Amino acid sequence: MMREDVTVSAADVARLADVGRAAVSNWRKRFDDFPQPVGGTATSPAFSLVQVEQWLRRHGRYVEVSPLERVWQWLRAVGEDLRLGDAVGYTGAFLLYLRREPADWRKLSRLGDDEMLGRLPAAVSRAVPDLPGELPPELSVDPALIRAIADVGTEQGPAETFDGICARYADAHSRRLLATPQKVAELMVRLAGTSGATVMDPSCGIGTLLLAARATRVLGQDVNEAAARLAAARLLLHGTEAVVRSGDSLRADAFPGERVDAVVCNPPFNDRSWGYEELSSDPRWEYGLPPRGESELAWLQHCLAHVRPGGLVVIMMPGVAAGRRSGRRVRGNLLRAGALRAIITLSTGAAPASSGAPDLWVLRRPDPDADRQPPSDVLMVNAGEDLAVAETAWRAYDDGAELPDVARTVRIIDLLDEEVALTPVHRVGSQSQSGPSAFAEARKRVVTALGGLDIPALTPPSRRRDLPMTSVGELARAGVVTVYQGPLKMTVDEGDLPVLTAKDLLLGRGPSGRTEDEPGLVVVEPGDVVAPLVPRGDTVVRVAREGGAALGPQLLLFRTDPGRLDPHFLAGCLRVTGEASTRLGSSARMDPRRAQLPRLPIDEQRAYGDAFRRLLAFEDSVHEIRKIGDDLVRSGLDGLLDGTLQPE
Repeated sequence: MMREDVTVSAADVARLADVGRAAVSNWRKRFDDFPQPVGGTATSPAFSLVQVEQWLRRHGRYVEVSPLERVWQWLRAVGEDLRLGDAVGYTGAFLLYLRREPADWRKLSRLGDDEMLGRLPAAVSRAVPDLPGELPPELSVDPALIRAIADVGTEQGPAETFDGICARYADAHSRRLLATPQKVAELMVRLAGTSGATVMDPSCGIGTLLLAARATRVLGQDVNEAAARLAAARLLLHGTEAVVRSGDSLRADAFPGERVDAVVCNPPFNDRSWGYEELSSDPRWEYGLPPRGESELAWLQHCLAHVRPGGLVVIMMPGVAAGRRSGRRVRGNLLRAGALRAIITLSTGAAPASSGAPDLWVLRRPDPDADRQPPSDVLMVNAGEDLAVAETAWRAYDDGAELPDVARTVRIIDLLDEEVALTPVHRVGSQSQSGPSAFAEARKRVVTALGGLDIPALTPPSRRRDLPMTSVGELARAGVVTVYQGPLKMTVDEGDLPVLTAKDLLLGRGPSGRTEDEPGLVVVEPGDVVAPLVPRGDTVVRVAREGGAALGPQLLLFRTDPGRLDPHFLAGCLRVTGEASTRLGSSARMDPRRAQLPRLPIDEQRAYGDAFRRLLAFEDSVHEIRKIGDDLVRSGLDGLLDGTLQPE
């Protein structure tokens, strides 16, 4: 029986009803009987699951809630949000007990609730001695939830059940956990060749990298005890031979002297309290004492200390670590020893802890018995979002084959200057702007774009027309247009609802922001006209092609009756009004109700609107040609200088 106090977020409601996040936002605005929040915050409200299910049934939108989903929502209601990791870890321990001692659970489950609760903690502890730390008793207060977890675990399998709970936990705490994205984790373990090997992750978090490794034996450590317990449960439930410990790997290494085949790691970035003073004479610093502000170089050397000679380390690093002056001595020593083999730049967002584009550093511990001479070059790859090209480049480099356009080898002797700057983007271009084929492709795109320019034919009338004018305010009072304004301030970097920002409007791209649902948000619909509240320079006004995103800060939205006011006609008039506003001063704001436009019949509006649309599309094409032209020039200059191109 589901507890009455179990709550769900707006994102949970969308998942339960199998709809988009924007649909839930619209339901809250359109239906007076939609359940009111019973908790949470103004930006992240919580609703009663029972009330939501009743509402969905009344409106014919109900989709049967899966038993796993019910268990997850019930689990979230056990205690305060900050202790959810402990509750999830305990769930993993219980499911591991269920897998290892099914007969014992069957005996306990036949007992009354009080006696079952009294015996369960000792039974679980005996069955899972290989989990780190003491098991918290969070779930022991609710026997119905324990029985529900057991039922789902028996039906779906303990490992599959815990995978589902962990996935929901990671979604709910994505910013707090900073887990490695799954595709990046899979790339890292393939680069390290972890399949069938012994693998270590000294900053394992909830075990994402170790699970992806498909290794025969794994070692993990994390400073967060709840995360370490969760990682251990995940690995053991999947049948992996795993030893996971909690604690600070740099200050209290749980595996001193242990050497493995490969190490994969996504360590914490920019940690100035990593232990510089007490660890200054640590024997792990073979390549130099890591500077106080370069904790990543301490983690890198810790990883190298735990890999066998000839073994690989793949570690996530912030992009700035390749060029900071403070770390140049360590970088130089890594190059001279032949330990650093490749640096691969990824796209922004590949590491949640990094504000910019992170790098993957691939290192190999030197093997005195096998290495006749140290390597003479380093692979540099500017992969961006194309993770497949990173692996292709590494395999080609390792096999001595031809490299893709986004990769090149750089002689170590050329890197050992005063700065020892190793940033790949300074050495090799991106997929769109490097290599001999990039110039030909850019030239083709420029020719195509120039040939596709569409400039409307505008002819002067026999005499100038004095067009009667009206204002948006008058049209609004007549019900022809409705004006909305986005909030002056709102969160646009966290949540499930997409947000159209002022930068998105400027660049002509889709919504890039994210926010939580809250009262008063305006959701963009196809045909809406969007303009900036504060015009600057060439004011960008666009007619929305798609809907579903919330209107972001500092934006205006005009929703017309298309039978009486053409949206493209309005957009062109607002563009002129916005440019007039900028001439009044940089701080002038567009007053939407004073914006002027000719009073024309709808057929003539549509003719004007088509001309406005084509003119603004021409402007976008010119801007795009400018960007393509920049790629053309850059790839041409780079190709002529590096020998991959020559004049005809």
